Amino acid sequence: MPEPHVENVTGPVAYHAEGPVWWPGWGGLRYVDMLAGDLLTLQPDGGVDRLHVGDHAAVVRPRAGGGFVVGLERSVAVADADDAPVRVLATLWDDPTVRLNEGAAAPDGAFYVGGMAQGERPGALYRVEPDGSARVVLEGIEVSNGLGFSPDGSLAYYVDSATQRIDVLDVVPAEEDPRGLRDRRPFVEVDPDDGMPDGLTVDAEGGVWVALWGGSAVRRYSPEGVLDAQVRLPASQVSACTFGDDALDALYVTTSRQDLDADDPDEREAGSVFRVDVGVRGLPVLPFAG
Repeated sequence: MPEPHVENVTGPVAYHAEGPVWWPGWGGLRYVDMLAGDLLTLQPDGGVDRLHVGDHAAVVRPRAGGGFVVGLERSVAVADADDAPVRVLATLWDDPTVRLNEGAAAPDGAFYVGGMAQGERPGALYRVEPDGSARVVLEGIEVSNGLGFSPDGSLAYYVDSATQRIDVLDVVPAEEDPRGLRDRRPFVEVDPDDGMPDGLTVDAEGGVWVALWGGSAVRRYSPEGVLDAQVRLPASQVSACTFGDDALDALYVTTSRQDLDADDPDEREAGSVFRVDVGVRGLPVLPFAG
């Protein structure tokens, strides 16, 4: 298989780009510049619009009724539109050594978001309901990252980066288990020499694409957990990926220049978003029902 063409579509406009998501309702691709607290929207001409939402922006997803849901430093907030105020829906921590890091909406409309430990206390993965009530789904999490669902909605793929694994869980009705997810087990392990698993997305064939932080790559694993494709990127800190364009047939990949040497010639493109034609289509993003 020839190496796919990798196109830099933004240039290095972000410090710590994360969490890309494609939603026609906001015109295409949106992602976060996490430590700047900004939501970034890609324009057709390659320009990027910024919307500041707070000191920290961990993850953004569309809401079914319009507007967006966003993970702030230690809370989940919603807005009815880009020009509407952001209001807190649920506060998940009051510990300054834990901050939110990634998340996604589920097939049933709930919003899952996890924490990153910055001290001795571990984080957790939370489920936030449309009414703002929240419960712990997984405890003892160090670096909560990618979360995506299989095409039929029966499986969830999840990354705690510190484990060097992608795990898989069963999706169950909330009336059966209020956490909505259970039976966590390993799906694939990533050799630390290849990078650390970060954000992920699932394609229409059930393949799991994962960004490798420190590994300059995105990998695809088949539904059986077999590595069957890899895309190399001209930046080492590859943070997340999603499918976009009208047919959801292009892979968009975010990268970071957090803590990198600004003069490193090998990292000139760090902080950019890249577009790659990978020969498979993605799944539409799941909106938050709140």
